[in-house]
Parts: sequence; C-alpha cells; structure tokens
Amino acid sequence: MSETKRAVLIAGPTASGKSALALQLAERLGGTIVNADSMQVYRDLRIITARPPPEEEARAPHRLYGHVDAAENYSTGRWCRDVAEVLDEVAREGRVPILVGGTGLYFKALTGGLAAVPPIPADIRADVRGRLAAEGVAPLYNELLERDPKTAHRLMPNDRSRISRALEVVLATGRSLSDWHAQGLPPLIVGASAAKVFITCERKELVRRIEARFAAMLAAGALDEVRALAARHLDPTLPAMKAHGVPWLIRHLNGDISRDEAAAGAVMDTRRYAKRQVTWFRNQMTDWPAVPAEQGYAEIERQLTVDAGGQTKSGGRPD
Repeated sequence: MSETKRAVLIAGPTASGKSALALQLAERLGGTIVNADSMQVYRDLRIITARPPPEEEARAPHRLYGHVDAAENYSTGRWCRDVAEVLDEVAREGRVPILVGGTGLYFKALTGGLAAVPPIPADIRADVRGRLAAEGVAPLYNELLERDPKTAHRLMPNDRSRISRALEVVLATGRSLSDWHAQGLPPLIVGASAAKVFITCERKELVRRIEARFAAMLAAGALDEVRALAARHLDPTLPAMKAHGVPWLIRHLNGDISRDEAAAGAVMDTRRYAKRQVTWFRNQMTDWPAVPAEQGYAEIERQLTVDAGGQTKSGGRPD
C-alpha cells in the first residue's frame, strides 16, 4: 500500500463493519483511529453505543471516544474543534488519521466546512425544547416556516432535531440558518484528497447484525450501563439520553415494558436509523465510493495507490 500520509474516511450504517476495517487499516498504515460517531463520544455509554472495546483500543491509538459527559449537549461544531486539534496532533506524530463513524453531518462538516453559528443562549434553547416536548414538532415547524421559510422548506416537517435547531438559531440571532451556512468555516480536510469509502451491507444481513449486536450488548451489561445513566436523572432531551436502546431500556427499568419488548423496540429504532444513514449519504455525499465491508480495504488501497500515481479517482454511490 502507498506510504502517502493523508486522511482515510470510513462511513456507513450502524453494524456494517466500519470499526473492523478502520482497525485493519490503522495497523497496516500506522494510523490513528478518530471517532466520527455522535453517540460514541459519551463516556457513560460504552456498551450501548458499541464503542471499540479496550482490546481493540490497545492495538491502535483511538481518539475522541468517550471523552464527553452524558450531561453535555455535544454539537457538530464542538466535534469540529476537537477533531481539528486531533488532526494537528496526528500530523505531528507522522501518523495517518482514520476517521470512522456513521454521523453524516460530521463528515460533511469535516470535508465541506461548517456554519459559524454562535452559541445559543440557554434560555432560548430551554424554551424551544420545552415547547417541543409539550406541543410536538408541528407548531415549531409552522413558526419556522414564518421566520425562516428557506430553511424550513429544506427540512422534513417531522424532523424534530433539525427543526428545533433551526428555530433556536433564528430566534437567537435574528438570521436564517441558511444565511449562517453561507458564511461557514472552511473544511478541515479536502474531500477530494482523502481516501474515503461508504460501507454497504445487504439489508437482511444488516438486520441480522443489528439484532445479534443488541443481544451481545445486553449480555455484556448494557442494562446496568443504562441503569447507571438513568440514576443521574438527566434531561431526557439530551443526545445521550436518546441513544438507540437507552429510552427503551429505561422504560423496561421503570417496569413499563418487558426486556424482550425493550430489545425489540431498540432493534427497530436502530434498523430505521441505519436506513436513514444510507439515504442521507446517497443524497449528500455523492462522490463517496460505496462497497461492502469485505471490499473496503481494497477500495482504500486503490484510492491511495491512484492518488500516489497522480491520477483521478472515481467514485460510486451508496445503494
């Protein structure tokens, strides 16, 4: 494989085999694995978010895993600041940064830049989220249509997170989120110069993996992990409290549903999320080659080799 020192980007739906590929490449290239998954940043949720186990972390450096407390609302902007520091550190060490995860917005911000939106005041954020919990998303979307129709028309009317975020921005700044996007921060990595791949998986096989992984999580102590998180009595709208499996297991711990019902609900949520991940990348990251996990190493090798030879890379699209 080429000795070119540049970034490797690995995305894909949950349970598709991204982490195994990243570890294989890290050992071969002398790479540092950098987390690009918005849930694996939380230290309280090692098991339920399928963070790499200690034995894998011992085989190659891992960064930005479990470095955030569950009480924090970790944002894409903060991840960009954190990853910028890590990329500088990895460059000084002469290692290859291998960014891996399933959070499309992280990769889009990494390679396309990020809107320089100022911090939202706590009172505005609390008010919008309180309304979301009490009234549902429809009234917030209608208000967004009035205040920021350009952004509203780009969003699905039931997209709770993005609608509340866009409304917070326009209420706090008086400016459309679309306007902020037009004056964004530059990308940290030029996408055209990175080796990148979107890992695909046949639907039935992906469902089997999701089911098997959640069963393994329960066997490994996920219920105790969620019990400890629930004991902190955190705001249920925090990202960590909405990680796949957490709300269902909390309902089980509260005696509302059986363990089997909780597992079934968690698996269904994860399946739906995996489908959204594929759709998002297909529409947003059209120049990413899409291959099964077993072909990922060869695809990255091809891109590195082609790049070293000064030729133009070709790309595919997620199925």
